[in-house]
Amino acid sequence: MMRRIVFDYLVNMIDFDHSVNYALCMSTQTLQQTKSSRTGRTRVALIAAGLDLMVDRPIDAIPIDDFVARAGVAKGSFFNHFKDKHDFAAAVAAEVRLEVEAQVARANAGVSDPVARIAGGMAIAARFAVEQPRRAIVLLRSQMPATNQSHPLNRGLKDDIEAALERGLLRPEARQSGVPYWLGLCQVLMMHLIETRPSHQLAADQLGDMLLMGLTGLGAPAAQVEKIACAARTIQAGQP
Repeated sequence: MMRRIVFDYLVNMIDFDHSVNYALCMSTQTLQQTKSSRTGRTRVALIAAGLDLMVDRPIDAIPIDDFVARAGVAKGSFFNHFKDKHDFAAAVAAEVRLEVEAQVARANAGVSDPVARIAGGMAIAARFAVEQPRRAIVLLRSQMPATNQSHPLNRGLKDDIEAALERGLLRPEARQSGVPYWLGLCQVLMMHLIETRPSHQLAADQLGDMLLMGLTGLGAPAAQVEKIACAARTIQAGQP
């Protein structure tokens, strides 16, 4: 199944960035709608159906009829919210990505060290893959990481990398390539954790290893990297 996920991931990379920008905008608008509105309820039901059905099949293998049947809505309502299936898949992925980003923001609240904040993002991604594997599969199957530095979903990571560069904590190449580099590591770690389903201790050890190698690749100071990786292992291993 993971090979199929990776294949779907690569096939859709060409046109995803535009779709996820649109989906992010629509997700934000939906959050502003009253949940009691009929339109809002229909969209929520369709997104829930996507989260359910896209675990086992890629978007191209699922007829729109399946989504509307699972959501319990009329087929015409699908096109009131989404242009096509790929637009829908981007919207579903954006919902999950926003959920992950919200967790990252909460975890990094009060953390001033930009290198620790970068590491916190990977730690949350790993925890999400372990605790919410079905939602993580939908995220990995239906969306590309939107690697453009200016993409709204990458604003936090970009700002942390810029802050670390200003303090001389990262190598200069991170200014141009740090965002796609870090997103790639997080995506691969999530895929690996979903595929192997390791124990909490092993997952914690793998997170620590990835942080150690990944932050070293960004050029972070060795002593700081060791400290961050050790702390992440301890915290992750203690998760229920």
